[in-house]
Amino acid sequence: MTGSGAETPHAPVLLGPLLRAVAPISGVWLDGTFGAGGYARGLLEAGADVVIGVDRDPLAFEMAAPWAGAWGDRLILVRGTFSELDAHAAQAGHPALDGVTLDLGVSSMQLDRAERGFSFLRDGPLDMRMGQAGLSAEDIVNDAPEALLADILFHYGEERAARRIARAIVAERAKGRIVSTLQLAGIVESCLPRKKPGQSHPATRSFQAIRIAVNDELGQLAEALAAAERALKPGGRLAVVTFHSIEDRIVKRYLAERASAGGSGSRHAPAEAQREPGFVLTPKKAIAADEDEVAGNPRARSAKLRVATRTEAPAAPVDPARLGLPQVGGLH
Repeated sequence: MTGSGAETPHAPVLLGPLLRAVAPISGVWLDGTFGAGGYARGLLEAGADVVIGVDRDPLAFEMAAPWAGAWGDRLILVRGTFSELDAHAAQAGHPALDGVTLDLGVSSMQLDRAERGFSFLRDGPLDMRMGQAGLSAEDIVNDAPEALLADILFHYGEERAARRIARAIVAERAKGRIVSTLQLAGIVESCLPRKKPGQSHPATRSFQAIRIAVNDELGQLAEALAAAERALKPGGRLAVVTFHSIEDRIVKRYLAERASAGGSGSRHAPAEAQREPGFVLTPKKAIAADEDEVAGNPRARSAKLRVATRTEAPAAPVDPARLGLPQVGGLH
């Protein structure tokens, strides 16, 4: 069965390499970032018996309505966060999974809608909430103390001009509330050198940082990796696509630690107790998009795919500090 109904807008980044890396595909898979449904549909077409699609954005399920029914009970849609994916799988009647996919970051369906407030290229309200609930970008930009704003920009966006931008935001909001994406983008641009050809937009890092803060994306990611380890059966596959260095570093460290037997030490740190690895890296290195995919979708240039296979070892708790999660307090 190939499904019917409306086509998804375009193939998600690294779909082909992901499907090849985890082949042969069968059994029950969970797509923790359902979005426009590209990965879920790809898995179903490649042989998955059932796919559980999880997303916290209600728009994802509105967009899926024209085609999801064609898959019958092979496609189960769940509104929720991927940090609780093991609970979602169990509630759907499939506590042991054959595979989990996570496609991190913001989706095109969110970026392309000005009213969602994710894009600095389209004027819209400062929102950025993936789940459309809780603190918005407007709340953080207008109400967070200057020091916290600077920490968000520096740690979540790796923005070197974080203090300068935070100072400018505070000065501007003293004149009146900052409420639109282009208004915020203009403030950021005023603090940075003019963009040169080939460089990303000056507001890219700041918007990324605020979006991550609004949605607690890094904390959610750490919990999702641990949840996937709990839910995957022995031989199950975990495939994660990242788009920026911070989230990729977290995934890389998590998998490296869980694929290690421990026991190593150095003159700076004591040796760890031996343990049975929870994953085997398959392959050991990240997979990048090829030239053809990058030419067709520039967003693929920064994408990295990491794949690991679950062992029979008991799942281990996650330690955010060991994964290098930035310590930014006062939001969630």
